[in-house]
Amino acid sequence: FRIVWDCRIKNNCTGSFDDKMPTSDELKAKGNACFQSGDYQGAVSAFSEAIAIDPSNHVLFSNRSGSHASLKDYDAALADAEKCVSLKPDWSKGYSRLSAAYFGKTKYDEAIQAAEEGLKRDPDNAQLRSALADARAAKTAPKPQGQGLFSSPEVMARLAMDPRTRALLGQPDFMAMLSDVQGNPANMNKHLQNDKFQLLLEVALGFKMSAGPGAGGAAGAGEEDEADSASKPAPKPAPKPEPKAEPQPAPEVEMDDAQKEKAARKAEAIKEKEAGNAAYKSRNFDEAISHYNRAWELFDEDISFMTNRAAVYFEMDQFDRCMEDCDRAVERGREVRADYKLVAKAMQRKGSALVKLDRLDEAVQVFNKSLTEHRNADTLKKLNDTEKIIKERKEQAYINMDLSNEEKEKGNEAFKGQRYPDAVKHYTEALRRGPPSVNPEAHKLHSNLAACYTKLGAYPEGVKAADKCIELAPSFAKGYSRKGALQFLMKEHDKAMITYKQGLEHDPENQELKEGVENCIRAISRFASGAVSEEEIKERQARSLQDPEVQGILKDPLMQTILHDLQENPQASQHHLKQPEVMAKLNKLVAAGIVQMK
Repeated sequence: FRIVWDCRIKNNCTGSFDDKMPTSDELKAKGNACFQSGDYQGAVSAFSEAIAIDPSNHVLFSNRSGSHASLKDYDAALADAEKCVSLKPDWSKGYSRLSAAYFGKTKYDEAIQAAEEGLKRDPDNAQLRSALADARAAKTAPKPQGQGLFSSPEVMARLAMDPRTRALLGQPDFMAMLSDVQGNPANMNKHLQNDKFQLLLEVALGFKMSAGPGAGGAAGAGEEDEADSASKPAPKPAPKPEPKAEPQPAPEVEMDDAQKEKAARKAEAIKEKEAGNAAYKSRNFDEAISHYNRAWELFDEDISFMTNRAAVYFEMDQFDRCMEDCDRAVERGREVRADYKLVAKAMQRKGSALVKLDRLDEAVQVFNKSLTEHRNADTLKKLNDTEKIIKERKEQAYINMDLSNEEKEKGNEAFKGQRYPDAVKHYTEALRRGPPSVNPEAHKLHSNLAACYTKLGAYPEGVKAADKCIELAPSFAKGYSRKGALQFLMKEHDKAMITYKQGLEHDPENQELKEGVENCIRAISRFASGAVSEEEIKERQARSLQDPEVQGILKDPLMQTILHDLQENPQASQHHLKQPEVMAKLNKLVAAGIVQMK
């Protein structure tokens, strides 16, 4: 025999033959690779070329928006994000890009609105929740008072985006220090020993206090101009390093009497909290409550005292009192600009109490609010578990086998009357009323759905229905014949033959399955011998090239060599056919219409 291997297939799958114009998918992959390597300008160029080929692809505009944002070209990022949303309004990623572009332009209200719009479409999207929290934090940060080093919008954006400093924006002492240097940058000298100020310098300006000599700012980062360097004297040899002086303690900040009293009360309150924690672990709840009460009386700006007391009430099954404390903690937390993680924790604890009270819908709302404050895996699990319970209860309440049987009969009548869309509707409702958990005949309903989809030409949906039928009843031969027929109509003859053979393992004498195998063999033989039209060959090859297994075979260097040998000198290359793995791959290519034997 002789193998005829279409050169166009080689071009499309290996890239090792004639040059061809890149596809939008190839350009998209190139753009992604550039982006991941940090070549954002290269990513923009690749995505732009891809858009020129496929201007209706919303993903390309999203990716280019992200690349523009990485280059700090927020106007271009915004334009692409808006185009992405207009092309695919229900895609949450577009709103994430939109929020990021507005954030870069320091338009925090618009950034918040974009993130909220995205969350309406995808409430569990972590990226959108993070974007919403960042935008809110940046919006509530104090406005710069001057035009100094710490007053630029970019600096404030960095502080809001970095998780190390985001929480600090809610702490009064940090904000007072920030306002001080914003109003007069010369005041930074008095804060240099402060750990929080050192972190501020690192995040906002890229300046590390621990850096060695010469590791400073942008002035030393560029190369000298040739003319300037020629006129400068040779550098003096570096002096020997002097012994390091002992670190001096940071100067104490003087406090007035009111501040001293407040600090003392706070310290005593923390001791009371620690005592309450110890009592809680010992399950001495009354004592724990007493300590938390005393801590709150001493210092009511730390809402953890209140959330801890709520935890005690939760353990005591006093869920209403638990929720009251959680609400109070959230309210007070807003007033004193408490860490958003503590606010989220209070909301989560209230949600857990609502679950215990079986107020599940309210619990879902509270968990969602908590996730908006802070994305937490534990809260997300509680939300998912609660939503699962609600869904299961609704499904359970909807079950009615009498109504299920009625819908099945209506579906049968509609199918006989060739009203296939109505039949799909009735069979689907029959499954909702009688799901597999309570209906031993549910697999037959999926089989009926597969038959309807076959008549409607909705072959992929039909295959899914047949797969579900086989999953529920692996020995039900009709499920295999339904699936095989659909695959045959999709011209996936090799897959159809496998399906028919699987059915024959359960029912060896089934005539419908036997005929299916014979039809597949005839169809595959027609393609293998070339007894089909050029148009059929092109259609089959184009569809086969979407199969990852076929792509892998054609990209395999060993198989490329074998196919070349079989095409150029088939008689001298027969030894390849003695290898089982090679024959299996070759048969796959024959069945896919890629290889023809003449």
